[in-house]
Amino acid sequence: MSLQVTRLTKIYGSQKALDEVSFSASPGRILGFLGPNGAGKSTTMKIITGYLSADSGEVRILGEDALAQPKKVSPKIGYLPEHNPLYLDLYVREFLEFSGGLYGLKSGEIRRRTEELIRKTGLLPEQHKKIGQLSKGYRQRVGLARALIHDPQVVILDEPTTGLDPNQLVDIRNLILEVAENKTLIFSTHIMQEVEAICQDVVIINRGKILAASPLSELKAASSQTELVLETEEAMELVWFEGIGAVRFGQKGNREIILQTEDPSEARKALMQVVAQHQLNLISLNQGKKNLETLFREITSAQ
Repeated sequence: MSLQVTRLTKIYGSQKALDEVSFSASPGRILGFLGPNGAGKSTTMKIITGYLSADSGEVRILGEDALAQPKKVSPKIGYLPEHNPLYLDLYVREFLEFSGGLYGLKSGEIRRRTEELIRKTGLLPEQHKKIGQLSKGYRQRVGLARALIHDPQVVILDEPTTGLDPNQLVDIRNLILEVAENKTLIFSTHIMQEVEAICQDVVIINRGKILAASPLSELKAASSQTELVLETEEAMELVWFEGIGAVRFGQKGNREIILQTEDPSEARKALMQVVAQHQLNLISLNQGKKNLETLFREITSAQ
């Protein structure tokens, strides 16, 4: 494990922001770090990166004690905070070269890394602009390039895709996948579809406690319930489905019903009886395991 967090605790006055938090992350795998607002995600990441101290616990990065030797360990970490700190009056290339100098890179290495990251992050068309002139998407690219300028082994990204349009989101996703090929990468987000698309491992935190920490495939496989999605041309009412299983409206409003059941065979029969009884025009009836959004909601609400 290149990152090992053990029983990490942080207290603010009478509030325990982190309560013996433990998890690990491995090279070549992307870890999705999930939790509601105020769950403790940013506090955890700031402690790992040396921005905050901990009251107790241990953080080891590549075998080094990050809490005891933050100055020694911090050059091994690349960090993109949720609120991307940039010097808006600097030009893109100027800012990246300045950032490389802060990490003590030699002039030749600074130029090489700046050229490489401007190309990788798609900043070539914007490299001679001031950062303050850039769109939200391009500022995120600059922040990501800055986090990677010193070629860190551990990369921590806090909400890197917030506010991006669909095209920008796909570009950043592909870049994250490329970066993670030979690094340990922690990816915090509220967008569950992003986690399902790029993460192999998941940690879920709420109220300062770890509620789940496992490979994503194992978390989804552990669910005993099956999800059925019924879509019809007409509007439906939830009361029609009482007694069949846990049911709610889906993304298409009252024309789509999502039902969770431990007996999908009987549930399908019951759904089709409702369709026939109310003379509905069926569009589709699909079956699958619960998605991550459903599991996240169940895990965090059960605490």
